Amino acid sequence: MDVRPALEINETTYAWCVKAFSVLHDRLGINVKVHGADGKIDDGQIFLFNHFARFETVIPQYIIHEATGAFCRCVAAGELFEGNERLAKFLWDVGAVPTDHPGLLPFLAAEILRGRKVIVFPEGGMIKDRNVIDDQGDFGVFSPMGLTQRKLHKGAAAIALTLEIFKKRILMVHEDGNHPRLQRWVDALGLESVEALVAAAGKRTLIVPGNATFYPIRNEDNILRKGAALFGGEIGRATLDELLIEGNILLKNTDMDVRFGRPIVPGIKWNWWERLALERAFKRIDSLQDLFSLNPKSSRRIDRMLSTALGRQTRLLRDEYTREIYYNVTVNLSHLASRLILTLLKGGTTEIGHEPFHTLLYLAVKNAQQEPSINLHRSLVNPERYNGIHKGIWKRFEQFLDMATSSGLIEVAPDIYRFLPKLQQEQAFHEVRLENIISVYANEIAPVTGACRAVDNAILSNSAAEKTNLARLLFDDELRTFRWCRGNYSKRNHAQINDQETATENAEPFLLVPDNANDIGVVLIHGFLASPAELRAYGESLAALGYPVIGVRLCG
Repeated sequence: MDVRPALEINETTYAWCVKAFSVLHDRLGINVKVHGADGKIDDGQIFLFNHFARFETVIPQYIIHEATGAFCRCVAAGELFEGNERLAKFLWDVGAVPTDHPGLLPFLAAEILRGRKVIVFPEGGMIKDRNVIDDQGDFGVFSPMGLTQRKLHKGAAAIALTLEIFKKRILMVHEDGNHPRLQRWVDALGLESVEALVAAAGKRTLIVPGNATFYPIRNEDNILRKGAALFGGEIGRATLDELLIEGNILLKNTDMDVRFGRPIVPGIKWNWWERLALERAFKRIDSLQDLFSLNPKSSRRIDRMLSTALGRQTRLLRDEYTREIYYNVTVNLSHLASRLILTLLKGGTTEIGHEPFHTLLYLAVKNAQQEPSINLHRSLVNPERYNGIHKGIWKRFEQFLDMATSSGLIEVAPDIYRFLPKLQQEQAFHEVRLENIISVYANEIAPVTGACRAVDNAILSNSAAEKTNLARLLFDDELRTFRWCRGNYSKRNHAQINDQETATENAEPFLLVPDNANDIGVVLIHGFLASPAELRAYGESLAALGYPVIGVRLCG
């Protein structure tokens, strides 16, 4: 059962790389923000992520080491280890393992028993178009090598399930008191003692799916592309794509939201005959390789039965973590705007007025805020950050519009947005991020049904043009702003000021609209040392007379 690596992780080199990345990160434009990590990084053993950019493959190792000090194994393309011994040694030093490493899966499973964590990108390559749903509505990604749509790889599921079974085998042998066999496994794994092996087997095998979302994605020129051009020669489209898209992510102000999803424990559900077969097979299973070597074409009937059962469980587990990866997209304005544009276009709308479009987009944002299943980007949580979107006045929307117009996707006329034919044209794998970033954004939120529903309901709603409804939504923003400020300024670092507060009444803004209201509304504005609470009684008296009243809140 000797599955020790030819080259161990060099913990000194690994830690140096983490520190170097930390220093470099502070000087780059990328802003990495981690969500939902509480307890998951410590307890997780197998971490899964989507794959959009080459450099992102080093981010999980950095996050995990910074949080726990743990060292990770990460699968890398086999060709990186060929032709340069120094590079190959460095990759091994920092935890990389080639995809063609002999006995890769049992090796990774053994590393988990040694206390390492394993990082896997089950898409098997960069999915540049973010199209992860096939024509039948099932999850699948496009393979540029095979030119077909396929499901995510099952390797992580196979590792988790097989490791869980082997852990049970270790515990059974321990209960039987078979110390010599346990010691052989300890020696093969390079562990300190039988007690360490049993402790490792007692830990549950936990898969933690994660999603990395970049915002904004830019396809404009940058210094990397200009520098490459100085060396002469023609830059291929694939190289140009990565220089521009990934270069801008690194060099320009870009959010990378890394969101950890619901942890998954491999649930091994056996039929009675499968349990019986497993118990019989256990008597001759002596290593991880034995489990991974189970073959549906084996001459042994028991092996065939177990292999078939494991294959079924592996597929179910793969499908479960696939959903969790894609449901955890961090939804931003460009996602909603792109979905809105393509949905309108699909419905036959090729142009729309500025005001109706801005209202629809704002309504989609407000709908999204009501969807508990959506993970919203922070710029859509605090209204002060998206103030003006209902009028099309917001820096992030303007950046999105500039990108769309410069790519030939949208034409901006004085009063109309015109959706151009290029939006519906097919783009090559290495072209799509350069030529049609709107489709990339729309594809990315396609699995997030709540986000799609927010856009669809905005389009279907007859209230999009009703000023009364718009007013209520804008007032909801006032309430959200108040709650955000109250939460933010109630923190300990503001205690010196807050301890002197004497007001006890609710200071949030108020809106009073009586039935059969007058056409004249009243705006009440408090003084700088007061709040809307001081004006509420007066506002209620005006509302009783039939006047709509809003008591606004001045920040401060």
